[in-house]
Amino acid sequence: MGDAAIRVMVVDDHPMWRDAVERDLIEADFDVVAVAASGAEALARFPAARPQVVVLDLQIPEPNGVQVTTEVVAIDPSSRVLILSASGEQADVLAAVKAGATGYLVKSASREELIRAVHRVAQGDTVFTPGLAGLVLGEYRRLSEGPPSDPDTPRLTERETEVLKMVAKGMSYKQIAERLFLSHRTVQNHVQNTLRKLQMHNRVELTRYAIEQGLDQDE
Repeated sequence: MGDAAIRVMVVDDHPMWRDAVERDLIEADFDVVAVAASGAEALARFPAARPQVVVLDLQIPEPNGVQVTTEVVAIDPSSRVLILSASGEQADVLAAVKAGATGYLVKSASREELIRAVHRVAQGDTVFTPGLAGLVLGEYRRLSEGPPSDPDTPRLTERETEVLKMVAKGMSYKQIAERLFLSHRTVQNHVQNTLRKLQMHNRVELTRYAIEQGLDQDE
């Protein structure tokens, strides 16, 4: 949490919701450096604002939240995207993760959950509403059981799978590091490698595949 306030940008097209999130973050000592009501506004303001964390709704006027995530990560790879969406649909979750988001909360999350998530994402943690990380894990499980002849299928190591299962349970990187006797940085690298493997795969094909396989049936 450090001395300097974490710089945050809030993107949502609902004024009352956007104002409420901004107010909550300011009261929690975050530095809200910009707000935007559309994807176009977000991308126009992002370069000058240089937020460390972008709190982003998926359903915003064009470009949508997934496209904004892709652009933001391309402009500044150190910037973190936390999706705050009304949707917990698996296709939306996977599309956001594949675009580069490192956090995904549904809007029913409490103020405390939001504040904790912004802090954790800023520190490099991956944060999901409980259950959503299980979708990502299920995606890998199905990919790893795919045709062995497909050289493009990303494979997870046993340790990466172990770490992702703990993320799916809502454990922080610090807790995972202590449990597995690893450094915080090593745990972070495992998760980043895992997300990178997912992003490397053809995104459209993968999302279609995930929907066909019915990821909602994962535990």
